[in-house]
Amino acid sequence: MPKNKKRNAVHRGGSAGGGSGAAAATAATAGGQHRNVQPFSDEDASIETMSHCSGYSDPSSFAEDGPEVLEEEGSQEDLEYKLKGLIDLTLDKSAKTRQAALDGLKNALASKMLYEFILERRMTLTDSIERCLRKGKSDEQRAAAALASALCVQLGPGIESEEVLKTLGPVLKKIICDGTASAQARQTCATCLGVCCFIATDDITELYAALECLESVFGKSCLPEKDAPLVRSGPGAGLHVSSLLAWTLLLTICPISEVKKKLEMHFHKLPGLLSSEDVNLRIAAGESLALLLELARGVESDVLYDDMDSLTRMLRALATDGNKHRAKVDKRRQRSVFRDVLRAVEERDFPTETVKFGPERMYIDCWVKKHTYDTFKEVLGSGLQYHLQSNEFLRNVFELGPPVMLDAAALKTMKISRFERHLYNSAAFKARTKARSKCRDKRADVGEFF
Repeated sequence: MPKNKKRNAVHRGGSAGGGSGAAAATAATAGGQHRNVQPFSDEDASIETMSHCSGYSDPSSFAEDGPEVLEEEGSQEDLEYKLKGLIDLTLDKSAKTRQAALDGLKNALASKMLYEFILERRMTLTDSIERCLRKGKSDEQRAAAALASALCVQLGPGIESEEVLKTLGPVLKKIICDGTASAQARQTCATCLGVCCFIATDDITELYAALECLESVFGKSCLPEKDAPLVRSGPGAGLHVSSLLAWTLLLTICPISEVKKKLEMHFHKLPGLLSSEDVNLRIAAGESLALLLELARGVESDVLYDDMDSLTRMLRALATDGNKHRAKVDKRRQRSVFRDVLRAVEERDFPTETVKFGPERMYIDCWVKKHTYDTFKEVLGSGLQYHLQSNEFLRNVFELGPPVMLDAAALKTMKISRFERHLYNSAAFKARTKARSKCRDKRADVGEFF
């Protein structure tokens, strides 16, 4: 899918504080070590100043804020002041404080467009993320990788995001391939590597290196013998799921020659993952097979997989799975996904989905588009709807055109107050209850029906 390349001059200005001395929470000593300092002098410690400072004194409170809270945060200056404080707190001595600051920054970038703000502080943010990835433990590494993904989504394709990937790419690959690192951290780093390469990389060599890194992880789940049973579950399964999905995402932007090569190498191995004990790994393998078949049929009409009958039988068994040893929720989810996968294999069809955001709607009509949407939904969460309306990069990826501009009056008419929703739901409930009571009344006159 097309990506709009924005070439901006590299901004090397902007500090972690980005403002007056009141916003600075750390300072560098002569030896290069960071130490905590008082953010305010005694003269500034008035009641009004201290109440303003409390906005970022506890980063965990901001880390839990959602899009609704951010919209009501106040003026843009107040929000930027709070974010400057969180950037400073990524250098704190406490790992818990650093992690909370990273989570808070990620939530902010996922919920609002802050391009100009982060552009001035891109290098500072990148350095903080790199430091937390290198020296942090499991949760801190996970939070840093999630922030890196949101940062690249904000910057979009261009020189700035390319430099972010150039700095963080080697660290992410090292963590992904490190068997002693936390499985959760490796899982988030795999997703981050896929998203950042999808957005930023223009170097085909870098793209192929990322693919090989991800292959080295999920490839361990694929047995050489396609008929051999595969049993894989536990904490490591999530890492293999994320690696496979990130690899599939990057394959959608590869040249045709590379797509053919990867299909020949891996397509016959992936059906082995359908026998995994982990439901998420089975589903990821099924969706990846459907997407690869879609890519293959786009290149050639002939299917590359020889034993298509065996694959179809396996998919049909998963689409009608009634194994009593599996949870009902997992079976329902699995059957729903594999019905669509089986439909893609047999009928070369995809059930169109509709995504509504603001006054617009988007139609997901192919596996490539669905996989791309699911990936960015994982990265941005509920903030994806806001980005689909405002983020030029994502609108270009999903071919939505330029952002739709609405004035305040139009937005106000589109919103329904909570009180109005309550009145509507109450009236609908009463009408429904009245209709049901009339039908259930045993004293109803039966003769009127004759």
